[in-house]
Amino acid sequence: MAESKLRIGITGQSGFVGTYLFNALGILPDRYKRVTFLDDYFKDENLLNQFVRECDVIVHLAAVNRHVDDQILYSINIQLVNQLIMACENTSTSPHIIFSSSIQEDRSNLYGKSKKEGRRLLGAWAKRNNSRFTGLVIPNVFGPFGQPFYNSVVATFCHQLTHGERPLVNLDGMVRLIYVGELVSQIIDIIEGPPVSSYETNIEASSSIGISKLSEKLTSYRDTYLDKGSIPELGNQFDLNLFNTFLSYIDHSKFFPFFLTTHSDSRGLFVETMKLNSGGQISFSTTKTGVTRGNHFHTRKAERFAVIKGKAKIEIRRVGTNNKQTFNLDGESPSFVDMPIWHTHNITNIGDDELYTIFWINEHFNPDDPDTYFEEV
Repeated sequence: MAESKLRIGITGQSGFVGTYLFNALGILPDRYKRVTFLDDYFKDENLLNQFVRECDVIVHLAAVNRHVDDQILYSINIQLVNQLIMACENTSTSPHIIFSSSIQEDRSNLYGKSKKEGRRLLGAWAKRNNSRFTGLVIPNVFGPFGQPFYNSVVATFCHQLTHGERPLVNLDGMVRLIYVGELVSQIIDIIEGPPVSSYETNIEASSSIGISKLSEKLTSYRDTYLDKGSIPELGNQFDLNLFNTFLSYIDHSKFFPFFLTTHSDSRGLFVETMKLNSGGQISFSTTKTGVTRGNHFHTRKAERFAVIKGKAKIEIRRVGTNNKQTFNLDGESPSFVDMPIWHTHNITNIGDDELYTIFWINEHFNPDDPDTYFEEV
């Protein structure tokens, strides 16, 4: 008999980390069944009870961390924990609960106090019911699609630099960061880990950078990439994660296609299609009329499609949304479109002649780890 799938629910599914985790679980459909959670479930006891009843694992991410009065913030976060505990007791269920806390636990602010108290309450519930509980103390998280002025300084700086604004460093200092993809991988490892009744763990930061240095690095991305179309140096994993994050804040509908400079003389044409401060792999393809390539997405790879001859339609859509964007490119005016991670994309020859395309991707293709997931745009 085939092993049943783990049923996993995520409170705060629509939030920054919740969306990333939900999508990451979605690329492993043979192992996990995602139990949909809506924020309104906390307003309806029956819906919350039903949600809890359907879950083997609940990752509790739902919380507020700013933009409301501190005392209200504290009360809301504790209330959400108590409602989750009550739903488990109402349904006589004992799912493995994974709780996201914060390195602000031991600071004097009420957000940190609410997370510490929430972790204590869930730990006590797990002990009473002989259930699994994992409390995670998490550093600052950054990554694509984070909400500026809310989730992280990285999100704020990326938004400002891609929207004609200038980051301001009011108080410099070091910030310890973890990329959302790295955090989600660790959460999935915990889900898959051996049964442990209850434990707590500090999630280690994967990088540390000064806020002014972060501003300088992201500003260089704007100058190199937005102004010149050049790929910045992506010499390590942090730089790649930061660049993919930066790319997610660009309004593709306004920035692409990026038109390349054409040099013409008696010999013909010369066009510089890519200027790289990074490595990777460059490929060339021809596509017959009416044929579509792609319909897949990547979770870590940066990629460029440059059309140099023929007519093409490029479509992209962020995974988990209906927000599709379409770009028409013509080799008469060579241009490119870059593909953000977690966006399924394709390219179709819409002309009468063969389509010539140059592709760049930031890493060599590895058939054992292709980071390519098929999904129709």
